[in-house]
Amino acid sequence: MKKIIIAVIMIAVIALIAYSMGLFSTSHSAAEEAEEAEMAAAEKLNPVGPAFNADSAYAFVAAQCAFGPRAMNTKSHDNCGEWIAKKFESFGCKVKNQRTELRGYDGTMLRCRNIMASYNPESTTRILLCAHWDTRPWADNDPDSANWRKPIDGANDGASGVAVMLEIARLLNQNKNLNIGVDFVCFDAEDWGTPKWSGQEDSEDTWALGAQHFATNLPAGYEARYGILLDLVGGIGAKFYREGMSKAFAPDIVKKVWRAARAAGYGSFFPKSDGGMITDDHVPLNEKAKIPTIDIIAFYPDCVQSSFGPTWHTLNDNLQNIDRNTLKAVGQTVIQTLYSEK
Repeated sequence: MKKIIIAVIMIAVIALIAYSMGLFSTSHSAAEEAEEAEMAAAEKLNPVGPAFNADSAYAFVAAQCAFGPRAMNTKSHDNCGEWIAKKFESFGCKVKNQRTELRGYDGTMLRCRNIMASYNPESTTRILLCAHWDTRPWADNDPDSANWRKPIDGANDGASGVAVMLEIARLLNQNKNLNIGVDFVCFDAEDWGTPKWSGQEDSEDTWALGAQHFATNLPAGYEARYGILLDLVGGIGAKFYREGMSKAFAPDIVKKVWRAARAAGYGSFFPKSDGGMITDDHVPLNEKAKIPTIDIIAFYPDCVQSSFGPTWHTLNDNLQNIDRNTLKAVGQTVIQTLYSEK
């Protein structure tokens, strides 16, 4: 994924122009006041659902990293994919594999495997949870240029999202008290986007290849009420601002999830502030599959190295930089969201 850096600036400029033209005022509308009142009411703790086990999720991150970098067309990638599928099966999910070959930015044909694991597959009310499971083949944002062509462990960028989904699947299987259906989709070939050192223009369509394929080749008759993408959800010091593409495509789902975070007691991890606009797996789900999907993704507004945090696309994206507290905050928020669904 990559941040569209100009997005925040453009939004600010548009707002300034609109204000100067008198298109809006500083006073709040009735709708805005109602929304703020609703958010304030949600500040009250009202946790629902089972307790998310951060130690278990951390162990799932470690298990993925033990395979080594899961870059496309490698043995460690293929072995980890088998492990992920079997793990979901062990938690009572019905697993389907979507295999295909996709063309990378440089013409390389990538053996892609999207993994879809369904809890309560008979339910007609379904929520889609997703994350990518492949890792960046190149540490092209590493502070040391000598590392730019080395693969990364991807503890946060890939493994953390899958780990949170695995722990949720484990808890759903253990408790068996959620009446709706949940589909856990592990997207492949997300991180083969054009590297900085290639000399080529960084085209957005070189990213999220597995999600693009899934969105245009949905299982027959598949529908989901909405989707939640989990990306970079285990980093130290991470906070999850309201991502711009999510607000554009699925504003009501953003409000739902951020309210759930506060009700579960993790509002400090989910600020009432906007982040950037991200090219990520949720974009094709919104644009092509027409499934309203949001992105829970870390945003570090003051980080010099990257707004995705200091370890993003570096060799430091390893197990030592995974924080159980972050995993807990995200996992419990998603559980709160699922168990609040009517």
